[in-house]
Amino acid sequence: MANKRNLKKEINYICSELFAEGVATALYSNNSDAANLDTLLKSLMSMHSDYIMRVSHPEPGMKPKEYYKALIQSFNNDVNDYVDQIGNLHS
Repeated sequence: MANKRNLKKEINYICSELFAEGVATALYSNNSDAANLDTLLKSLMSMHSDYIMRVSHPEPGMKPKEYYKALIQSFNNDVNDYVDQIGNLHS
Protein backbone atom coordinates (compact mmCIF):
# COMPACT_ATOMS: atom_id res chain seq x y z
CA MET A 1 0.00 0.00 0.00
CA ALA A 2 1.49 3.30 -1.06
CA ASN A 3 -0.75 5.55 1.04
CA LYS A 4 -4.29 6.08 2.24
CA ARG A 5 -5.14 8.54 -0.51
CA ASN A 6 -4.36 6.02 -3.27
CA LEU A 7 -6.29 3.31 -1.46
CA LYS A 8 -9.33 5.60 -1.19
CA LYS A 9 -9.06 6.47 -4.88
CA GLU A 10 -9.01 2.78 -5.78
CA ILE A 11 -12.05 2.08 -3.60
CA ASN A 12 -13.91 5.02 -5.15
CA TYR A 13 -13.05 3.92 -8.68
CA ILE A 14 -14.02 0.28 -8.19
CA CYS A 15 -17.28 1.13 -6.42
CA SER A 16 -18.27 3.66 -9.07
CA GLU A 17 -17.58 1.13 -11.82
CA LEU A 18 -19.67 -1.50 -10.02
CA PHE A 19 -22.49 1.01 -9.58
CA ALA A 20 -22.38 1.94 -13.27
CA GLU A 21 -22.35 -1.73 -14.27
CA GLY A 22 -25.38 -2.40 -12.08
CA VAL A 23 -27.31 0.50 -13.62
CA ALA A 24 -26.31 -0.55 -17.14
CA THR A 25 -27.41 -4.11 -16.44
CA ALA A 26 -30.77 -2.85 -15.22
CA LEU A 27 -31.26 -0.68 -18.28
CA TYR A 28 -30.31 -3.27 -20.87
CA SER A 29 -31.62 -6.42 -19.22
CA ASN A 30 -35.08 -7.62 -20.11
CA ASN A 31 -35.89 -9.32 -16.84
CA SER A 32 -34.40 -7.03 -14.20
CA ASP A 33 -36.14 -6.81 -10.85
CA ALA A 34 -36.27 -3.17 -9.73
CA ALA A 35 -36.50 -3.94 -6.02
CA ASN A 36 -33.57 -6.35 -6.19
CA LEU A 37 -31.48 -3.82 -8.10
CA ASP A 38 -32.38 -1.04 -5.68
CA THR A 39 -31.28 -3.17 -2.74
CA LEU A 40 -28.05 -4.12 -4.49
CA LEU A 41 -27.15 -0.50 -5.28
CA LYS A 42 -27.96 0.66 -1.75
CA SER A 43 -25.77 -2.05 -0.24
CA LEU A 44 -23.00 -1.13 -2.68
CA MET A 45 -23.12 2.50 -1.54
CA SER A 46 -23.10 1.35 2.07
CA MET A 47 -20.07 -0.86 1.40
CA HIS A 48 -18.29 2.08 -0.23
CA SER A 49 -18.76 4.39 2.74
CA ASP A 50 -17.83 1.61 5.16
CA TYR A 51 -14.50 0.92 3.48
CA ILE A 52 -13.66 4.61 3.11
CA MET A 53 -14.25 5.06 6.85
CA ARG A 54 -12.19 1.98 7.64
CA VAL A 55 -9.26 3.37 5.66
CA SER A 56 -9.45 6.67 7.54
CA HIS A 57 -9.80 5.14 10.99
CA PRO A 58 -7.77 1.94 11.44
CA GLU A 59 -8.40 -0.32 14.39
CA PRO A 60 -6.20 0.46 17.37
CA GLY A 61 -3.89 -2.29 18.50
CA MET A 62 -3.29 -3.80 15.07
CA LYS A 63 -0.15 -3.28 13.09
CA PRO A 64 -0.95 -1.00 10.14
CA LYS A 65 0.50 -3.39 7.55
CA GLU A 66 -1.63 -6.28 8.79
CA TYR A 67 -4.73 -4.10 9.09
CA TYR A 68 -4.55 -2.75 5.56
CA LYS A 69 -3.71 -6.14 4.11
CA ALA A 70 -6.82 -7.61 5.77
CA LEU A 71 -8.87 -4.59 4.66
CA ILE A 72 -7.83 -5.01 1.03
CA GLN A 73 -8.54 -8.74 1.11
CA SER A 74 -11.98 -8.15 2.61
CA PHE A 75 -12.72 -5.47 0.00
CA ASN A 76 -11.69 -7.79 -2.83
CA ASN A 77 -13.98 -10.52 -1.50
CA ASP A 78 -16.91 -8.11 -1.27
CA VAL A 79 -16.25 -6.83 -4.81
CA ASN A 80 -16.28 -10.39 -6.13
CA ASP A 81 -19.63 -10.98 -4.42
CA TYR A 82 -21.09 -7.85 -6.01
CA VAL A 83 -19.79 -8.85 -9.44
CA ASP A 84 -21.54 -12.21 -9.04
CA GLN A 85 -24.78 -10.51 -7.94
CA ILE A 86 -24.70 -8.13 -10.90
CA GLY A 87 -24.06 -11.10 -13.20
CA ASN A 88 -27.11 -12.84 -11.73
CA LEU A 89 -29.24 -9.78 -12.47
CA HIS A 90 -28.33 -10.03 -16.11
CA SER A 91 -29.33 -13.65 -16.55
